[in-house]
Amino acid sequence: MASADEKTAAMTGAVRSKDELESLRREAWTRLLHITSGHASKADVAALKVWCAQSACHAEVFAEVSGRWRAFGPAIENVTQSARALRAGEAARTGMPLGRRAFLVGALGASAAGAAVMIAQPPMRLWPSLGEFAADYRTATGERRHIVLAARASVDLNTATSINVRAAGDGGDQIELIGGEAAFATRSRPVEVIAGNGRAWADDAQFSIRHNKSDICVTCLEGLVHVQQEGRSATLQKKQQVVYDGRNLGRVQSVDPVILTAWREGELLFHNEPLARVLEEVNRYRPGRIILVNEALGQRRFTAQFKLDRLEVVITQLKAAFGARVVSLPGGVVLVS
Repeated sequence: MASADEKTAAMTGAVRSKDELESLRREAWTRLLHITSGHASKADVAALKVWCAQSACHAEVFAEVSGRWRAFGPAIENVTQSARALRAGEAARTGMPLGRRAFLVGALGASAAGAAVMIAQPPMRLWPSLGEFAADYRTATGERRHIVLAARASVDLNTATSINVRAAGDGGDQIELIGGEAAFATRSRPVEVIAGNGRAWADDAQFSIRHNKSDICVTCLEGLVHVQQEGRSATLQKKQQVVYDGRNLGRVQSVDPVILTAWREGELLFHNEPLARVLEEVNRYRPGRIILVNEALGQRRFTAQFKLDRLEVVITQLKAAFGARVVSLPGGVVLVS
């Protein structure tokens, strides 16, 4: 499979070293983040257009980072409101429409239909959907919450998690996990959790469910948990897990629940995980975004333990362990290369 560098070279027809391409990517990220920060001027937009026009490689690299960006950071609201004005102003000044590649994010933000889709289905779960805003219970980024459902049932909500709760006909509780992650505990009381197109239920058990993007992961911590998805079913015992998506129910696997539920103790544990996976997880708990712009670095393995209330040490450890180059930008955005 061709690397990102090989793909870029193939698209542009230019022969550039990896260092040159990495340098271009870093500059493209910096320009993209500034142009969507809400502080960009017409001159900044014009400068970006000139930068992209320097070569086919400049244009393709900017298109690449724009495609990965989608709507990162707190600037999306500003982009949605001001993209039309910026584009109209630039067109009037130069007599030419702004290039499609040079302002991909602005084009997305300027579309009313696109904005509606992003509100209903936020890209990469960067903010709550309308359904999450209207939930019975919801936690913000970095927040955790314990809820007592009844004398014999409770739920712990992890960061950015939303649920609806209603009484079930059998005297138990029926919970809809709209998004996020939650741990459930019940003693002699039926609890059913609906997530995606499947459900899990137990009457004397402890279990957790994580519902992010398209996959739903159910883990049994104590007792027995039954899982059903589109006519397929599985029964989980302690330290077992199953994952399902919109089409399939996976195989039951053995897992280490200590790592999976460390968040309940205010920690994140990683054992020999790819750095890209580590940063993806850390991003769930902090405002802004840590953006990895070096694919090779993202494949490096990392073992670490972080306190959820001290996630600033993540950046320090990246510098110490990998010699990573870090650029901090407004809004909690950090570029790592």
